[in-house]
Amino acid sequence: MHHILCGLAANPALSSELVDRLITVADDDIATNLASRTDLSRAQAVALVERVGESAVQLAYEGRLTADDIDPSVWPDAALALLDQGVGRPEWARLLAADPVRERREKLAACRSLPSDVVDTLAADPDVRVVAELAWWTTPDVAERLAAHPQSEVRRAVAGNEATPPAVLAALVTGEGLPAARRCLVCDREEPPFVHDPQCLRLDCGLPPGASCDGSHESTVHDMLEAALRNPATPIEAVVGFVDHPSMMLRWALATRRDLPQQTCARLASDPTPGVRADLAENPAIDDALIRALAGDRDPDVRRRLAHHPRVPLDVLTHLTRTAKIGATLLPRIATSSPAEVEGLAKSPDPAVRMLVAQRRDLPPGIRDRLADDPDAKVVKALAPHPALTEAQLRAMVDRHGARVLAKVASNPDAPPTLLEDLVRHEPAVRKVFREVARHRGATAPALLVCLADERARPVAAGNPALPPPVIAELLADADWRVGEAAAANPSLPPAVISDLVCQQ
Repeated sequence: MHHILCGLAANPALSSELVDRLITVADDDIATNLASRTDLSRAQAVALVERVGESAVQLAYEGRLTADDIDPSVWPDAALALLDQGVGRPEWARLLAADPVRERREKLAACRSLPSDVVDTLAADPDVRVVAELAWWTTPDVAERLAAHPQSEVRRAVAGNEATPPAVLAALVTGEGLPAARRCLVCDREEPPFVHDPQCLRLDCGLPPGASCDGSHESTVHDMLEAALRNPATPIEAVVGFVDHPSMMLRWALATRRDLPQQTCARLASDPTPGVRADLAENPAIDDALIRALAGDRDPDVRRRLAHHPRVPLDVLTHLTRTAKIGATLLPRIATSSPAEVEGLAKSPDPAVRMLVAQRRDLPPGIRDRLADDPDAKVVKALAPHPALTEAQLRAMVDRHGARVLAKVASNPDAPPTLLEDLVRHEPAVRKVFREVARHRGATAPALLVCLADERARPVAAGNPALPPPVIAELLADADWRVGEAAAANPSLPPAVISDLVCQQ
């Protein structure tokens, strides 16, 4: 019965009176669905929190509770949620900055626009994790101050904060102008030299796998450098020297930068690590010459990622369709192709190229109709979800290509109900069709009844409002609890049945 109540709590047809009734019996799961209701009143939200205190955070983020509804001494986590959204009260921040629960102080440290005295309190917190969290999100002036913190974990957080001044980020990378860090999480807990076993079985150990310190805090410093390299605010001059660094992770971080000089890009293009070259291949910073060079890379993932580059020349892209597994996706370069380029792609003798352009949903009618008649199933499969296709075109696709295009035709948002009824009865059957039709807005009762016979489509179909009300009621007792919960959430469930189920509680 519990899963039925969870479904009812999400049912948009549930009356306000029955919502009140469910609140009185709610547990954590039921409360989660009730808190997501768009029609929940403020009074009901307060009543729900009084019944299930854990729902306060969700209700605060959903906008159902205001500062007037929250007592931070009773619901501190809800107060934190409002502070996180910038609608809490300053005195709450002062109270929570002294909370004995470290996780709450840590959450507070991530909030923006805190009073300056609260920031000072958090910056001096005895737990370095709180100070580090503050460093990730704080303002430029506070970040500059924390960059000289004796704990290297705090400096790592400053290095990842995009509000940190560029000069400070450069200093963190070079070490110039900053006092040396004196501690890290490793040497705070273990006597150096120490290397944390990646397979550590200690349940009370919070050190990351492989963390190490020989007195130089090397693993935390490495993480700080990686954070600085990935930070777009770090001056490029401070990081280009890492192009030949022995750390693969630092070179990998460098490859994601959007402001790389071409000389640095060229060096990274010959990096021995495929992942470095793959990230570089998708980077808008590389020029046409490097794009063409990477098109011949020996690693298939590099070539696949290159196909996603926003400026890849079309002749390179058409070559990549023969050497890389691009998949059924609209590539950025295809999405921005000019009308003349679209025309040329649609006339390509290579079906893999025509399939790429068939992914667009803004094709001119003439090109769309020509691709709808394409002899290659891959092209038709890519085009089939296009909302402007007629019923005759969709049926012709099925007649020519059968099971290969069936699921994509069923996913077309404008597929008419009669076609959907025929698709679920197609022989041979395609199981994915049942799931597509089960969630389709145009599915009819006859089509959904067929979908109920499929194990994976059954829970989806049970929640479709087009299902006959008596059938929905029968599905409440289904052996699969997911089916019963979906049926209970179905707005077409008869009101009398909804009322009886709630009132039984």
